[in-house]
This record gives sequence, C-alpha cells and structure tokens, in this order.
Amino acid sequence: MNRVLVIRLGALGDFVQSFGPFAAIRGHHPEAEITLLTTAPFAGLARLCPWFDRVDVDARPAWWDLRGLLRLRRQLAGFDTVYDLQTSGRSTRYFWLAGQANWSGIARFGRFRQGPARERMHTFERQRDQLRGAGIATVPPADLSFLTGRVVEGLPGHFAMLVPGAAPSRPGKRWPAERYGALAAILAGRGLVPVVVGAKDDAPLAAAIRAVCPAAVDFTGRTGMEDIFAVAARAGLAVGNDTGPMHIAAAAGARCVVLFSGESDPELTAPRGPDGTWPAVLRVPVLADLTVERVAAALG
Repeated sequence: MNRVLVIRLGALGDFVQSFGPFAAIRGHHPEAEITLLTTAPFAGLARLCPWFDRVDVDARPAWWDLRGLLRLRRQLAGFDTVYDLQTSGRSTRYFWLAGQANWSGIARFGRFRQGPARERMHTFERQRDQLRGAGIATVPPADLSFLTGRVVEGLPGHFAMLVPGAAPSRPGKRWPAERYGALAAILAGRGLVPVVVGAKDDAPLAAAIRAVCPAAVDFTGRTGMEDIFAVAARAGLAVGNDTGPMHIAAAAGARCVVLFSGESDPELTAPRGPDGTWPAVLRVPVLADLTVERVAAALG
C-alpha cells in the first residue's frame, strides 16, 4: 500500500488553513494510507478529520536528544511521499531524518521543491502553489460539515461571536477588552447577543466585556477548537483579533471582521474563507488607537 505523510505542526491558524490542502491530498491519494504528523495541541482536532488514517504526535525533541530523535526518525520512516506543509526550518530538517527524496516542501534535495517566490505569498496561495508543483492541480474547498454540524449547547438564537484574546506573549495583538465591551453593547442594540469565545484563561477578558455589556454571554473555556467551528457557523458575524479562532470563523464561512496591529501582515497571514474569500480587515499600527466607531462601521 502506498504510504503518505503530511506534516503540519501548528499554529492553529496555519493548521486550519491547511484543511483544503489536507482534503486535496486525500483526493489525490484515495487508496493510500495517510498519516498526519502534528503536535499535541492539534492531535484531537486532527483525529476528527476524515482525511487521515492515522495521526502521530511530534514531541519536537531537542536536536541533542538522541533518544527523541530516534523516535522521530521512526515516525518519519517508510513513507512513499511526504508533504511538508509546515515548511519551517525544523520540519525541513526532517527530510534528512526521513531519508526520503519524494518530498514536497522546501528541502534542498526534495523532489518537489517550492521556490523563493513563496515568501511573498499568503498561506492560502502558498500551499496551493506547493501542491501544484507536486502534481495536485486544484484544491477545492474542504467539506467541514463534520465540524460545523456539531451540537453546542447554550447558544442564543441570534448572536455575534467575539474573540478578544490572542497569544499571551503578543499583547500588542489585542484590542482592549473595554472596546470589545462597547462594541458588544452596539451589537446587543442591533438584536445580536454577543458571545465571547476563547480559552479559560480569557475569562478575565469576558468579564471586562460583560462589565460594559451585561447582555454578553461568556463562552470562554466552554468550547474546544472543534466546537468553535459550530459556533462560528451559526453566528451572524464574528469580530476578533488576529488569532486562531478567527481563522476557524473564516473557515466555517462566518462573516468576519479581523483586527490587526502592526505586529503582523494580513497580506500574508489573514484568515481566509474556504474558497479564499478575504474577511474585512482593519489594520492600525497600535490596536489601542482603533476606535469602536470604526469597527462598528465595518460591521455593515
């Protein structure tokens, strides 16, 4: 049996933007045994996906950890084709551990090597260009009904999804929670219940929003990554920072407004819809300077 390995280690936004390529690889290798190599935070979500026969967890051993590297080498061995969708410095080194020339990525001696023009491409186009070079001509939108159709208890009938969090190490990517509170009050006035999603560590942000808008509903810590697809698919719209759940919202087909600071470039990293559709993007050098009125106007 033909054996195929797909490498996608993270982060969440990149993982979600790989759903179309995942499905296209499965379509190109319908009879193959396909394994995904990912990291622990995404293994649960990956195991729900219909495109893989197996999900392996990369422990990301240090390069001086001989035992860890031997285990990783065993995980990488024996595949006929490898699609490195991570294309990082780390995953490219896996080429040498795998001993596999039938490799799609940026490894120097891989059979399907993507050129430097990729650095100027958004993730959406970059991955499609990579697969095209490996013989996968088209990447249609992936069917995500296995995620968007999940049941999430307690959602209001008409609501907007708010995503006020971001990586704790990147505070500059967060619009102030009090501004989200003021926006939530505007949404409530339009008949949309504001539903705040995020990890349990985002509960203080939800509390700050509810202090301004008591009508807001705190869903922080109540949904796994897989559930956010269903929340977003039912939302009237989604507003949030440049963070993973907004990639989920876009992938689920929600109408999105995404807030960017000068710390990242939406031309390269913005969420994209299943067919490549761009969300509404508001970008300012410092998010604290972004007014509630400007965000409210972008909601239409």
